[in-house]
Amino acid sequence: MKNIKFRYFPMKLLVFLTFIFINISFAGLCQNSGNTNFEAAKNLEIFSTLFKELNVNYVDEIKPAELIQDGIDNMLESLDPYTNYIPESEIEDYEFMTTGQYGGIGALIHKNGDYVVISEPYENFPAAKAGLIPGDKILEINGKSAKGKSVNDVSDILKGQPGTTCTLKIERFGQKQSIEKTVIRQKITIDNIPYFGMLNDKVGYIRLSGFTQDASKEVKNAFLKLKESNQLKGIILDLRGNGGGFNE
Repeated sequence: MKNIKFRYFPMKLLVFLTFIFINISFAGLCQNSGNTNFEAAKNLEIFSTLFKELNVNYVDEIKPAELIQDGIDNMLESLDPYTNYIPESEIEDYEFMTTGQYGGIGALIHKNGDYVVISEPYENFPAAKAGLIPGDKILEINGKSAKGKSVNDVSDILKGQPGTTCTLKIERFGQKQSIEKTVIRQKITIDNIPYFGMLNDKVGYIRLSGFTQDASKEVKNAFLKLKESNQLKGIILDLRGNGGGFNE
């Protein structure tokens, strides 16, 4: 285990901290015997005090945010593979994974050379409403160059709170001048079932492309609609390309 290096640390302060810990522990044991909340509170107090001392007295400069993140990651790693911490910066991706909804412009994008290109604007969503079409090359976003940025980088910039705007400078095939488009973000909902129907008189087909929290309801509704108007004897549930996800 790596030794923690401290700057000069006065003995009086060490004695004082020890006295605080003893008093906290004694008072807590007297008042909250057998209470697990006390144990949690006591250890949080120890953690907080240790962190403050590291921040002030460690021989090198520390990065508080990274240190706390390491502590959180290691704590959760000791539990099970399914308990995770989602930071605020990743909450959009988490909500999309669990609900199929996010705030954005509503378009598929891909990388082509140095730039990200619009693959497919979803019908009736902001990108399509603003006049973006497949093949549009994104040169700038809000006045900043998009050259060299990855698909994830551009996607993160395009996402945002519904009602906010982003300005795209694009290059369109066949046009010499670049074009500016202002897109108003809105709540984007991606269906788990893009298509369902009958393959023949007796066999139905349901394409399940995602597993958000409403996936089971959507499958049930599609099945019932097929059953209501057909002599249904069998169902093909197409899961190709479905990466899994969250469902209740």
